[in-house]
Amino acid sequence: MTAKILYLVHDLYDPAVNKRILMLKSGGAEVTVAGFRRMAQEINNLAGCNTVNFGQTYNTGFTQRFLSVIREIILIKKYKKIFSDNEIIIARNLEMLAIAVRGRNMCKKKQVLVYESLDIHRLLLKKNIIGKLLRKLEGWLTKDASLLITSSPAFISEYFEALSQVKLPIKLIENKVFPYDEKNKAVIHPANIPPPPWKIGWFGAIRCRKSLDVLSDLVRLSQGNVEVIIRGRPSLDQFDDFYKTTSSVAGVKFLGEYKNPDDLAEIYSEVHFTWAIDMFEENLNSSWLLPNRLYEGCLHGSVPIAIEHVETGRFINMLGIGVCIKEARSENLFIFFNTLTAERYCDMRKNLVEVSGHRWIHDLRSCEDLVTYLRTLK
Repeated sequence: MTAKILYLVHDLYDPAVNKRILMLKSGGAEVTVAGFRRMAQEINNLAGCNTVNFGQTYNTGFTQRFLSVIREIILIKKYKKIFSDNEIIIARNLEMLAIAVRGRNMCKKKQVLVYESLDIHRLLLKKNIIGKLLRKLEGWLTKDASLLITSSPAFISEYFEALSQVKLPIKLIENKVFPYDEKNKAVIHPANIPPPPWKIGWFGAIRCRKSLDVLSDLVRLSQGNVEVIIRGRPSLDQFDDFYKTTSSVAGVKFLGEYKNPDDLAEIYSEVHFTWAIDMFEENLNSSWLLPNRLYEGCLHGSVPIAIEHVETGRFINMLGIGVCIKEARSENLFIFFNTLTAERYCDMRKNLVEVSGHRWIHDLRSCEDLVTYLRTLK
């Protein structure tokens, strides 16, 4: 019997949302998707699923997002069919959890409710009255839920065990690559191309202004020894002038968006290193996450660069791979690249490729196990 899942999401355009839908479908689930989107154009068929659009929201528009959630809660009856037709509801982050609880409560048959939290919003971490109220709300909304899904051990230890009022069984699902086809694996890697320049790839959600400043300064200092290639969707509200900065520094190239996972092998084959550093919310969410680009780069032989005292640094140190730096400063990176030899790089890449590829990917079996587990929840 097929598991019927309603997946409520904050952004229909988020590639990680598409990945989770494909995992659920590959595991044997029939999926309906509903949610907001961060772009103007509607999506009516996401990953081959019936898709319901709640409207457009904006990255930093917290008030607008809050009002949009309230609007959908008030109008929830028009979505009764998608709630009542599914046996499991997965709500991706707190705002979707509020909609999920309201929709579930209007159904006679109470569906299994799963809370998926892959980023901890800074407002949840505040020690003031706003933070306390939001954590209380999060705890209240999850009182009838059956499971919490998160993506990093540090989210569990630093937030859900230390601060949150969520009291649920926890399932860790890392941000591994899915789907992955061996035919798309990169054959030629820049390790075979004698540098300089050393090439650093910064791919995915581009939102960290400090990273752009550090990498731009590094390229200027290196005088041709280091290049930075940026691909993905930049959060323009986080930068003074993203396009001007990336076009004015020789050696920094923004090459636009890419298809995930179709283009991963190609784009990572063009770089030696993956910028696995995020300082968007230092000492908070950014210090606890294990980003998608970490798994994508490692799978395709691109050596990760991380800060040693955050979760990403601890992760690659545990595996004996990558480059860990004490601070993300252009001067520190300049010294590293100025003394880096081809032989040393090849040793680093050898250590990386010796790690089993399954450390970086979700396979079909893990998808099936996930859906089977969800069906056991009460």
